[in-house]
Amino acid sequence: MLSGGTNMAAAVRAAAALLRDRMVHGGSRTCQPWRCQSIGAMAAATTETAQRARSPKLQVQPGKRKPKTGILMLNMGGPETLGDVHDFLLRLFLDRDLMTLPIQNKLAPIIAKRRTPKIQEQYRRIGGGSPIKMWTSKQGEGMVKLLDELSPHTAPHKYYIGFRYVHPLTEEAIEEMERDGIERAIAFTQYPQYSCSTTGSSLNAIYRYYNQVGKKPGMKWSTIDRWPTHPLLIQCFADHIVKELDRFPLEKRNEVVILFSAHSLPMSVVNRGDPYPQEVGATVQRVMDKLGYSNPYRLVWQSKVGPMPWLGPQTDETIKGLCERGRKNILLVPIAFTSDHIETLYELDIEYSQVLANEIPSSWTVVWYDLLSDLCLKRCASFQKPLNFGKDKLCHAGLAPS
Repeated sequence: MLSGGTNMAAAVRAAAALLRDRMVHGGSRTCQPWRCQSIGAMAAATTETAQRARSPKLQVQPGKRKPKTGILMLNMGGPETLGDVHDFLLRLFLDRDLMTLPIQNKLAPIIAKRRTPKIQEQYRRIGGGSPIKMWTSKQGEGMVKLLDELSPHTAPHKYYIGFRYVHPLTEEAIEEMERDGIERAIAFTQYPQYSCSTTGSSLNAIYRYYNQVGKKPGMKWSTIDRWPTHPLLIQCFADHIVKELDRFPLEKRNEVVILFSAHSLPMSVVNRGDPYPQEVGATVQRVMDKLGYSNPYRLVWQSKVGPMPWLGPQTDETIKGLCERGRKNILLVPIAFTSDHIETLYELDIEYSQVLANEIPSSWTVVWYDLLSDLCLKRCASFQKPLNFGKDKLCHAGLAPS
């Protein structure tokens, strides 16, 4: 039912190669809207949620020498235990970059309290917590190990995990980087496609941290804010899709409908100009180009919350509609996720598959990806100018800290 595949070493090797390029080539780069040209390579993940790391330390990597280059791996994070779910939801609903609610400071605690039992049950069914920290740590460990070998003049390298809604929080990671005396820092989003509600929120958190502490960064910053069409990312998806298509009977293979599923966004966010839908669409188009448009396909959206209009069509509704029309050979590809978390482990693997088990008992497969990004080498040379966080007007930030 799941495509396992493990190619972490190859992914890390590709990551380090591109990171090395970033360290070798000089020149500064503007960061509005912080576009980048290189991407993440792949490492397929298995669902070993019971073995996730639960260390209270921010980082698990050993270090004998003072690190010179720090890579801050940005993501929303996920609760490691059921007891973490409430605080995770509270921070999420308080984030005005993610959503804007009336009297948000008062309403967010109420929503978080009401949704906690339901979300706790979902996490219980995937093993008791999110494995996202474990996978991020594995990615970071492999990445910095190869970076030290391939770019010794910017070594030692150290990765830091910066989550928005659970520990280690982005602000905590920055504090650790400052204490470590990092000279050059890379704010490295783990989202392939840029959105104000994800990457924008994380970058704004960095801006607000320095603004609130009232001092300039002790590090020179660069950023990797998106990588939706990098050839290695496209190759990763295409290779895994071909592998999964081979699981279908030969006579049915060309009839398989490929559903690319991404996390949805409220239309209010889309209408203000968020580039996320276009960048997700660009990823899908490049993947299908690589596949030679061998199969029918569709881009669908999941995880809608509340009554307001969201991007559609919804993943579950599309699957049901296909089944009603007799199209029961379906390949579901999470196109915007870089590691297993609640949307993949529960929503795709459990919720959708159980609802449709009677309709497609033998043809239901899901492509799982745990992408190890390979952008940082090209970023490590552009430190002539400090990074001006908060310049993206779409993402509600102000001026860069002075």
